[in-house]
Amino acid sequence: MSKTFRRKLDLKAGRVDMSHGAGGRAMAELIAAIFKDAFGNELLEQGNDQASFPTPAGGRMVMTTDGYVVSPIFFPGGDIGSLAVHGTVNDLAMAGAKPLYLSASYIIEEGFPLGDLKRIADSMGAAARAAGVLIVTGDTKVVDRGKADGVFISTAGVGVVPDGLALSGDRARPGDRVIVSGSMGDHGVAIMSSRENLTFETEILSDSAPLNGLVEAMVAAAGPHLRLMRDPTRGGLAATLNELAHQSGVGFRIVEDHVPIKRQVAAACELLGLDPLNVANEGKLVAVVAAEAAEALVAAMRSHPLGADAAIIGEAVEDDQRFVQMTTGFGGGRIVDWLAGEQLPRIC
Repeated sequence: MSKTFRRKLDLKAGRVDMSHGAGGRAMAELIAAIFKDAFGNELLEQGNDQASFPTPAGGRMVMTTDGYVVSPIFFPGGDIGSLAVHGTVNDLAMAGAKPLYLSASYIIEEGFPLGDLKRIADSMGAAARAAGVLIVTGDTKVVDRGKADGVFISTAGVGVVPDGLALSGDRARPGDRVIVSGSMGDHGVAIMSSRENLTFETEILSDSAPLNGLVEAMVAAAGPHLRLMRDPTRGGLAATLNELAHQSGVGFRIVEDHVPIKRQVAAACELLGLDPLNVANEGKLVAVVAAEAAEALVAAMRSHPLGADAAIIGEAVEDDQRFVQMTTGFGGGRIVDWLAGEQLPRIC
């Protein structure tokens, strides 16, 4: 396989481009060269979507932060408000934490309709109540017309982790099984179909949803055997597996035929020239678990509405190159590299 050449970041004359926000290798290089260098500390170096740390009163707290920019703001199955809550709750839940409190910061463009702002806020409040969290603080800024794409939302969230549970992206081991909670690509295809005014026989809805209830069931079923969980958002399943491979120092062998993808999503991806493995999800998770607990974990996931289509899709393997290899039922295969998703249009 030919290796794609990429220059190191030019910190003197370089400029940020869209690939730096797409969840692939360019984004990882940007974070490493600028933010990790400036903020470097032990918690940040863990490389997870949240930080877990002890508190003076005992136990561990988890904190995460995220920004939400999506076009269109209202899309089939959700909007930027519910998406902001779900994304933040899910980042906390991937550490096995019980989400408790959120903050919300709005950057609003002058001229944005008040009716739309009310609709977004109401959606955000309803999503928070459904997830069992409180939005307890926030901030509002208005910028000049043309200085923002309607509205941007930034959130932070805190939660608590049960004693004895330690999930992190560096814990996958050869022989572990890889599980997904359901079909891949729904959210990204819903966004892009809406943006391009594409219609299908069956409407494609975003999968945006809070995963903390599903995670509780998973921890109850396989807590000691769970290695890690991650929600495959930007860059989709391929980028997520590549991140985890590099964090854990393993490779992943995935049976592509076992990855659940809805027929209409696959058709839309073919029409748009996309690989569904590179498309964002907002209500699905990837879990890595010890082999002996995999079947019990899948059974527990399938008993929850958000895990009804859970499936074992592959395993972690020894691999110094940290490749994610996709195989098929016919013996073929390909290497999925995390450069693949870098030129996708912005989804969330």
